[in-house]
Amino acid sequence: MGKHHSPRFLAIVQDARSRVKECTVDDVLARQQAGESFVLIDVREESEFAADHLPGAVHLGKGILERDVEIKFPESDTPMVLYCGGGFRSALAADNLQKMGYTNVISMDGGIREWRERGLPLTRE
Repeated sequence: MGKHHSPRFLAIVQDARSRVKECTVDDVLARQQAGESFVLIDVREESEFAADHLPGAVHLGKGILERDVEIKFPESDTPMVLYCGGGFRSALAADNLQKMGYTNVISMDGGIREWRERGLPLTRE
């Protein structure tokens, strides 16, 4: 049940993806199971985050991410994994964070949609 995205939106996502490191849901699971330290950031809208999100995720919606990220994470080498619904908004957000000087940013391809489809844990807390 994918969304239909406009060609212009897809073009800017592709452009961002050419500069952004991406990972899979399996990569995130492996990092969590290995006990790696990283910040999991949900860049979806507040209402989407309230409905459900990945355990341990912090919410910094794409609309406020660039404005507020330095307050929450002032160190530019903070390891971050960003996710959204399917990996498009998180790629755009990761690109912007890199432009702001963040050096350890990854976008999770497949987003919460793939996480949910695989029956992995979600929370509302």
